[in-house]
Amino acid sequence: MNLFDDHYFMKKALQQAETAFEIGEVPVGAVVVVNNRIIGSGHNLTERLKDVTAHAEMQAITAASNFLGGKYLHGCTLYVTLEPCQMCAGALYWSQISKVVYGAADLERGFGVVGGNLHPKTEIFGGVMENEASELLKRFFVQRRNLN
Repeated sequence: MNLFDDHYFMKKALQQAETAFEIGEVPVGAVVVVNNRIIGSGHNLTERLKDVTAHAEMQAITAASNFLGGKYLHGCTLYVTLEPCQMCAGALYWSQISKVVYGAADLERGFGVVGGNLHPKTEIFGGVMENEASELLKRFFVQRRNLN
């Protein structure tokens, strides 16, 4: 068994999502990995930055690109707790990331539902630690409803 498997890195993305939860952001987290090393991470910051583009994936893509010193994420894998939206799928398309692994499906706004595409060479795997990612989102929205 490989210590650095999809579950290991999805746990790291879930830690990012927990950070988002703690600061009142929709709890989505992401990490970009190359050669079993996290080179970019992020969580939603749309409320804090007042920026609709400040999704977890965008934060992680930017950090990874800065680390690599280039715009392409060849050989990299994005682990994200929620299926990327159309905007993030577009950014992932242009980054030419090699693999995307997500936790929970987004049946309303996920790129698969709205017709977004990833790069043809990008591998896509969903459902990794789906229950944990879904429960965190549910807990966030229950708490938010109870506060209003």
